[in-house]
Amino acid sequence: MLPDRRFRSFLDPNVLSRLAGIPLFARRPMLGTVSGRHASPHRGASVEFAEYRKYVPGDDPRRIDWRAYGRSDRYYVKEFEADTNLRCCLIVDTSGSMDFGSSGSRGVTKLDYARQIAGSLGYLAVQQGDAVGLACVAENIVRNLPPRRNPGHLRLVFDMLEKAEPQGGTRLVEALHELAETIRQRALVVVLSDLFVEPDAVRGCLEHLRFRKHDVAVFHLLDPLELAFTFHRPTRFVDMEGGASLFAEPSEIADRYQRALRAYLDGMRAVMLETAVDYHRVSIDEDYEPLLGRFLIGRARGRGGR
Repeated sequence: MLPDRRFRSFLDPNVLSRLAGIPLFARRPMLGTVSGRHASPHRGASVEFAEYRKYVPGDDPRRIDWRAYGRSDRYYVKEFEADTNLRCCLIVDTSGSMDFGSSGSRGVTKLDYARQIAGSLGYLAVQQGDAVGLACVAENIVRNLPPRRNPGHLRLVFDMLEKAEPQGGTRLVEALHELAETIRQRALVVVLSDLFVEPDAVRGCLEHLRFRKHDVAVFHLLDPLELAFTFHRPTRFVDMEGGASLFAEPSEIADRYQRALRAYLDGMRAVMLETAVDYHRVSIDEDYEPLLGRFLIGRARGRGGR
């Protein structure tokens, strides 16, 4: 059930109901404020056994394992893994290039697609008791809502997604460095962008986020026309982030474009592998429900990095 009755063009209640049965897990231990379903680096109450340690004065005698005492004639207490809640920080690129969407994507722009993914993940996280925040970034951090757990805060996240406008250039790398410092506790950081930056420039900010103990996922959004480059007549290519335009004959530049594209995509994938980021390259003509299903199931299989 949605937290409010307002129509949100980027949310599909049927999709949300089908995905609701798949938990959203973190791949790294989280530091939350309440009990939840995510691994914590601390010991606490849980059903998952961690280890024995020697009893010391002050420990609750009820935690003594009497079977271990019978075998060793020494007092040991059981320790269990603590489970906590998750902070999910959604970072949406709202630079000018995110306004692109060709006929191949059925008129859906990259920002439209980012809204669908971010809105769905935000809803699913709050439904399972986790906190959600949102940052919109372009030439700077346009707006930033810190993570909160309540449905009223989720309405603010939806309002912010709804009002986001693609404009200006991108300084995604600088924004991610800033957010790495301002997101104070460990979080699941989900970046939704077309990544119009050099792969080597992305490496530093991803390493910064990982150094701060964040679990990072990246959805790399591309239009099918950008991947196929199926232009058949002389075309003026316009920089949607305010740069110069270029008039060209597609047949004369297609081979060079495809070589440059392959080098860029291979470089980006290599950076994501080296920084251990949960990376998903997406053509925005793809239905987002199966994409999110794979994302959630992959995280459920890989949970437990305590």
